[in-house]
Amino acid sequence: MNAKKVLDELLEAGNLRFIPADRSRALMVDFSANDYLGLASRDDLRDEFMTQALGQNLPLTSSASRLLAPHQDVYKQLEEKLEELYGRPALLFNSGYHANTGLIAALSDKNTIILADRLVHASIIDGIMLSKCEWNRFKHNDIEHLERLIDRSRPDGDNILVIVESIYSMDGDSAPIEELLALKQRHPGLLLYVDEAHAVGVSGPHGLGLAAASSNPAGWDVVVGTFGKALASMGAFAVMSEEVKQLAVNRARSFIFSTALPPLNAAWSLYLVERMASMDHERRHVAELSELLARELSEITGKPQIASHIQPLIVGDARRAVELSRRLEEEGLKVLPIRTPTVPPGTERLRVSLSAAMTRDDIERLSSALKRML
Repeated sequence: MNAKKVLDELLEAGNLRFIPADRSRALMVDFSANDYLGLASRDDLRDEFMTQALGQNLPLTSSASRLLAPHQDVYKQLEEKLEELYGRPALLFNSGYHANTGLIAALSDKNTIILADRLVHASIIDGIMLSKCEWNRFKHNDIEHLERLIDRSRPDGDNILVIVESIYSMDGDSAPIEELLALKQRHPGLLLYVDEAHAVGVSGPHGLGLAAASSNPAGWDVVVGTFGKALASMGAFAVMSEEVKQLAVNRARSFIFSTALPPLNAAWSLYLVERMASMDHERRHVAELSELLARELSEITGKPQIASHIQPLIVGDARRAVELSRRLEEEGLKVLPIRTPTVPPGTERLRVSLSAAMTRDDIERLSSALKRML
């Protein structure tokens, strides 16, 4: 590969990326982070946790993979708490990326067919590629297209893995959860796999996500969640049957061959998970801000906008998206541009991400700035 040629082409297309300088200015309103519940800035929670943690002498490193690590208690406590909340066994992973790449390959064999929504995250695509299975994409949220692919392959659904996200990270829209469950009833051999990275904490009953809010939570064979977004920590988890969990422990390479999360980090995740159910006020506040932002963006674009804690402003040009982001930052508003290959060419955008730490004034300030610039 000619590295310089590739970099020059990225620069020419407006898609060259850089690791940014520190932008954590006190007066900057950050519309780019995934801190949906506003927990990352909660000094009261951090201070209470640290006071408790000091007495537990928790290590700052696991020093080994989960299968070899000497300190297991806090991992087991966190998994047991998740099992209590979801009603099924849970398994920890180092990140959502590790969960998807490890689990998808572990659940598949040479006879598996994988069908994934066209807009699923890159980690899911990488997991599919590692599985080396036959696979295809169905049109975004198009159940009829998905069912045609199933009927064309195996009408009973046997050994077909269907993968979706509950809330899509770039558009903020939701998967047709009930339609997918109905699909499984018509094709009982299907396995349903849902990534709830952008739903856990902020959506569903007690923040457990959209699968938990569905008519049949147990109909989802694998539910993946993360601690690194609404829960202001690091790492991920998956809930599934005990049989599938043991399969993952024995076959998920990202679980077997990665140094486990630091016990102190797992304890912080446990601390927040234990408090997640009582955060209905934060969830309602984010919902109210979502409605306000949707009205403001609809007024700017002249098009309907989904009320979600993630909302895109489609620009359609990488350079323009970068320039708008730069101008907004000058006004103390951090809204980052999203470009190819994260989104398809022609759909380059500003991605607006909301937090319970924000106010209505913050939304109106962003709206006012965009109206002047567009």
